[in-house]
Amino acid sequence: MLGRNYHWSWIMSLLILGSCKDSPDEKIAKRNSMEITENFSALPQNVLSPKNNPSTPEKEKLGKLLFYDPILSGNRDVACATCHHPNNGYAEFLDISIGVNGKGFASQRTFKSPNDIPFVKRNAHTVLNTAFNGISIQNAYNAKKAPMFWDLRAESLEKQALEPLKAFEEMRGHDFSETEILDEIVDRLKAIAEYESLFAEAFADGVTIENVSKAIAAFERTLVANNSRFDQYMRGDDDAISMAEKEGFKLFKSVGCAQCHNGPMFSDYKPHVLGVPENKKLSVPDGGIQDTFAFRTPSLRNLRFTAPYMHNGTFTDLKQVLEFYEDITFKKSRNPLVPKEKLDPLALDLKLSVKEMSQIISFLNTLNDSDFDKEIPESVPSGLSVAGNIQ
Repeated sequence: MLGRNYHWSWIMSLLILGSCKDSPDEKIAKRNSMEITENFSALPQNVLSPKNNPSTPEKEKLGKLLFYDPILSGNRDVACATCHHPNNGYAEFLDISIGVNGKGFASQRTFKSPNDIPFVKRNAHTVLNTAFNGISIQNAYNAKKAPMFWDLRAESLEKQALEPLKAFEEMRGHDFSETEILDEIVDRLKAIAEYESLFAEAFADGVTIENVSKAIAAFERTLVANNSRFDQYMRGDDDAISMAEKEGFKLFKSVGCAQCHNGPMFSDYKPHVLGVPENKKLSVPDGGIQDTFAFRTPSLRNLRFTAPYMHNGTFTDLKQVLEFYEDITFKKSRNPLVPKEKLDPLALDLKLSVKEMSQIISFLNTLNDSDFDKEIPESVPSGLSVAGNIQ
């Protein structure tokens, strides 16, 4: 026994002596490298629901129909799926969305004439994997407290689901106030026998606005894309990503991207001030969270489907995004309303250069997963156009 203890003591002494050869800066760099490497994992293969809204097939079926039905909008012309369509990866190929009084699909969507409805002021997040919003580096998350929107103004998919219904430029329009529209939606749904039946199957108390939000949230939790090549790699398949992509992953971590884009969803879900240029379609600058010009870190999952990028869709491709971050490393703000002193220290600490961009972009492509629910209902109970006025 004494011999074994002596043997381990001798090994530990060698390790300690070896580590003493490193300078203090090298030790810190090694420690940081280890910490960052451990900050990533595959997405979970199962989805959690809040205790007050356990998922059931009945809720998911109802929620899917509501998601595609423009009956939820003031003018009966916009559905959730108008701006979050499966053909667009449940996002939209527009910088900022056109909701009420719009026509057409994706990049072809325009306002009808005459029009006095403003653009939706922010880029449409994809709904894919929002079931995992707020997930930590340790793969822990609370579905009831999941952070939503660019400005973190709502928690949980249930609370998020009602916000577009109340928003003037998104789905409400001129004819109803914020409080009136919710009562109007309940009255409309109760007047449709098929919805009455579907709600009765899914909920003991039938049609209520709370149950509308619960059903939509239950459906959105089925929209999961958690088997990207990166997920396969993190689950042990070393051949799932190429050597070049692995080098891109190392660069992604070493230049500092992982300071904010970490965890299974590649987001710390925290607000950061970056000085993104204003979108010229907006008449008033978007001040973000409490007019600080801070916005939540977006997920980097499924970037193939979420262009253009940033909170206002300013950048059309990933190269432009990385060039913007390179400007920040030189303490340059591209937004005259955001002085360089206000830029986030983590962004200023990036060590990004042009030569690394293509490899990082190559790695980011491993986060795409096209295996998700793309089935569109043939009809909705209201009889209105599926996914709104997109023809």
